[in-house]
Amino acid sequence: MRVFLTGGTGFIGHYVAKELLDKGHELVIATRHPDKIPSLKEHDKVTMIESSLLDFESLAKGLEGADACIHIALGWGETPLSMLENDTRATVKLLELAALAGCQKFIYTSSTAAMGKMRSVMNETIANLPIDLYGATKSAGEAFVLGFKQGYGKHFPQVQMTRNVIRPGYTFGNPAFEDGCTQPDRRFLNIARAFKENKDIEIIKNDGTQFIHASQQAKLYLSILESDLNEEVFLGLSTEWVGWKQIAEKMREYYPNSTSKIIETDLGWSDKPMLYSVEKIARIFNLSFDNSSFINEHIRYWTEII
Repeated sequence: MRVFLTGGTGFIGHYVAKELLDKGHELVIATRHPDKIPSLKEHDKVTMIESSLLDFESLAKGLEGADACIHIALGWGETPLSMLENDTRATVKLLELAALAGCQKFIYTSSTAAMGKMRSVMNETIANLPIDLYGATKSAGEAFVLGFKQGYGKHFPQVQMTRNVIRPGYTFGNPAFEDGCTQPDRRFLNIARAFKENKDIEIIKNDGTQFIHASQQAKLYLSILESDLNEEVFLGLSTEWVGWKQIAEKMREYYPNSTSKIIETDLGWSDKPMLYSVEKIARIFNLSFDNSSFINEHIRYWTEII
């Protein structure tokens, strides 16, 4: 399958690229930084298109002949209008361009942030209640992707392209390629650095999440790509909740002589974590992800790097 991929040189994107290439798919990667990962650029089944999300002419050219479009790249902004312009509008335009190019499949990367406020049940069926602009633009993107389902004038007399949504949780991991990258969030790194420099580590009591390794996330993308599903939303997280205190305590083992202290700030968060349901990916794809060994590996990675 020929797959058009935005954000393919980013963290989640380069893991998805590796997974698809390992399974024999051909990639066209739209990125602002085509030279960022040389080993990916030089792969014989990869074509790089230098483009931002707002360069619609380049995106349209890259989509020619594509069987599927996977949209991972994020357009950022500091105001509601700039988020609307740089991310939501870009997503909607890419959606239209993919349909016009004849893509049969479209996968949109949203976020658990689209769901927003934590409630007693956190699954794919509850209403989105975003609490920040990032969550708002992801929720808006979802709405357009799922709502693009019928005929619209002369350009879209009918919509045959399947459209599905992934909501990744906190995704982490070592680089997928030797010259690749890690997650943009720096908390693993900052904890390791604090131990090395004998600085205290400040965390919020009971703060944590269902961390998922990027290679596991990539398997979810592949499963959706190779399915015939349409208009479905999937949460991409592991089964196990891990707290930042647990991570800090595991990392301390690598610095037995450090004088750093782990300082917790109590904001009244419950000792019993609220969880996102991962029942749907288990039921439909038989995917169930354990993050423990990957977290240990990632902790060791940062202690060796700094």
